[in-house]
Amino acid sequence: MRYRVRFTEEAKADLEPLYGYLTEKDLVVAAEALQAIEQALTMLQRFPFSCRKAAGGRHGPFLRELVVPFGNAGYVMLFEISGRSVVTVLAVRHQRESDYQ
Repeated sequence: MRYRVRFTEEAKADLEPLYGYLTEKDLVVAAEALQAIEQALTMLQRFPFSCRKAAGGRHGPFLRELVVPFGNAGYVMLFEISGRSVVTVLAVRHQRESDYQ
């Protein structure tokens, strides 16, 4: 079974400054970051329940985080498994950023 992955407008907006920061530094690295995120999304389509529960599971079993390794740190995607076939990405942060506020 494959899940359909969708992004909230807020999650899409989260990606812009992350990518923008990298394009200012190095276009090749920025392209590699996008590739890492795309690979992570492919995994998310197939195995969303393999990702860790967000907030230690305090918000239930369907709110989860996907760690996307990249460079010395990487990214974290907060997502919700919505129904039997949809995963909704709610936020994307660099691992060195603070919480999903």
